[in-house]
Amino acid sequence: MSPLIETVLFVFGLVALGYLAGLTGYLKAEAGEAIAEFAVGVAMPLLLFRTMVNADFHGTAPWLFWGAYFTAAAVTWAAGHLVITRVFGRDARAGVVGGVSSAFSNLVLLGIPFFLGTFGPSGFEVLSLLISVHLPTMIMASIILFEIFGRGDEHVHPLRIIRRFFRKLLSNPLIIGILAGWVWRITGLPLPALAVRLVDALANIAGPVALFAMGLGLCRFGISGNVRPALALSALKLMLMPAVALGLVWLLGLPPLSAKVAVVAAALPSGVNSYLIATQFNTGQALASNQMTIATACAVVTTAFWLTVVVHVFG
Repeated sequence: MSPLIETVLFVFGLVALGYLAGLTGYLKAEAGEAIAEFAVGVAMPLLLFRTMVNADFHGTAPWLFWGAYFTAAAVTWAAGHLVITRVFGRDARAGVVGGVSSAFSNLVLLGIPFFLGTFGPSGFEVLSLLISVHLPTMIMASIILFEIFGRGDEHVHPLRIIRRFFRKLLSNPLIIGILAGWVWRITGLPLPALAVRLVDALANIAGPVALFAMGLGLCRFGISGNVRPALALSALKLMLMPAVALGLVWLLGLPPLSAKVAVVAAALPSGVNSYLIATQFNTGQALASNQMTIATACAVVTTAFWLTVVVHVFG
């Protein structure tokens, strides 16, 4: 078995263990929520903080990297919206849920441990550049579309949208971890030895804990109706988005590592954010839940495929 395939199976194996723990009742749903809260609220922010402090970002071509990834996301978002509204005859609000489900990669709970395992610390450093703008960009797009399609004829002042965006952004623990890391990096001061030990102790368990928590969360969502639209959206997320990203990084001539990270990040399944947005809209919850579960299950095969492709193309 190749090391890459073994890493894919290891990562999704941890997700499967979490799913089985919830399915068998060994751990309750409340435990899954607590573990996920710890992963996203403590361990992951400290991992991102450490990366921002210590990483070497030279030669990553961030503007082209971001441009390739977010162009692929925009194309797939539009395709998901059209599939739900034109093919399956749902309204515009459900179309937004379909769009975000097609384009919002699970870069944190799944992506961070996945990239640490497949591309090592250097690949994770590139991914952290994407995470630093991915959350703000996708949250802003989601808020704007929610205000446009979720309010009907009610007029919403642009300043309200901006205030809501920054309130959500600056209260996000992942963003806090990234910003704190950049601030400390700018000071040029070394972290005290005790602080390094504390940060390392929590940051080093972020990946396994996040994957296990993700499996527990999937057990809570499950599959109920809307299977055909969810399958269509999963195909867009797992195949169209990385295919568009692959074409763009090749045309733009990105460095090999940045190109591989962009494509594989685009190939990751959707996370819980699409379901949370559907809950805000009060529409498409089953669609988002089904898509997330189906895409995550299928990603065991599709991520291995895209890993093989990028290694063959970019070395």
